[in-house]
Amino acid sequence: MREWVLYGANGYTGELIARQAVSEGLRPILAGRDATAIRRLAGELGCQARVFGLEDPGAVLGGVAGSALVLHAAGPFSRTSAPMVAACLESGAHYLDITGEIPVFEACRKLDPAARDRGVVVMPGVGFDVVPSDCLAKALAEALPGAVRLELAIFSLGELSRGTAKTMIEHLGEGSAVREHGRLVPISPGSRTRTVRLGGRERQVVAVPWGDLATAYASTGIENITTWMSFPKGQIRGMRALGLLGPLLRRKAVIKLLQGIVDRRVTGPSEQVRETGSAEIWGRVEAADGRAVEGRVRVPEGYKTTVITALASVRRILAEPPAPGYHTPATAFGSGFIASLPGCSLQVPDQADA
Repeated sequence: MREWVLYGANGYTGELIARQAVSEGLRPILAGRDATAIRRLAGELGCQARVFGLEDPGAVLGGVAGSALVLHAAGPFSRTSAPMVAACLESGAHYLDITGEIPVFEACRKLDPAARDRGVVVMPGVGFDVVPSDCLAKALAEALPGAVRLELAIFSLGELSRGTAKTMIEHLGEGSAVREHGRLVPISPGSRTRTVRLGGRERQVVAVPWGDLATAYASTGIENITTWMSFPKGQIRGMRALGLLGPLLRRKAVIKLLQGIVDRRVTGPSEQVRETGSAEIWGRVEAADGRAVEGRVRVPEGYKTTVITALASVRRILAEPPAPGYHTPATAFGSGFIASLPGCSLQVPDQADA
């Protein structure tokens, strides 16, 4: 198999991916900015190591030189994705990452012409956010051609890693959003709720700016999308309160303070949590005439799913990449991709009732 780089290999999710890759017989080049951590992990796993930051374009280009693919696992991706994508386009390496950040998806999609010219696949979001939901969205759209509305609701049992928590803090002050008539429309945090059957019972869900507001739009062309997530009622009330603090939460000093707390107190889910946790995603599409189709995806705990989906994506891109350009997981591999992976299932009717 050709050489590929795993950047951010010493982070929580990056290390999980690195260890699983080696256990499956892969030998990624482990890369990141922390020389001590990267070299220690590479030595333990018998992999090559490359140490470079993302501030110097020349250093990034040298760091990915000669590789067929980069799997980027160092967030927050709103700050780290652009220099890595630029280096991949320059070097001809395919770009994958595990982001769930809407601005990153939107920025990568705008690079579609450049990626096509360079013969490069640009595919952000090959983790839990958004592989399962993207496949569900596309499967639902295929079951009801011409659907005009899509809803996705996520229920997950697990914990956050340090990197995910810090990324969420960066976006706390931005509020929520939905997609209406093809445009992203901001809404107040906690302002839209509904009830969905998830995890075996009815649960209240709240509209959140999940990555599918960008990726499902690209995968399906459906112009009206709402993404929901299950939270306890107390947390939903807390979201509404946070909405009033938006200007404060956008201050760099406040973000830095909160992220410092995360550094001291958050590590990530234990192995037991990863092995016993699970996630379920409900989806619904509706046509203009009122016909509707519902479906579900069930997968292991989020970080475990990210390891599975990211490595499966790497293998497929190296073996037989799709046409160059911007892709979502479902446009690259089809709506059935998630159902082909261990511990994952996809349930969608073949077609809508007439």
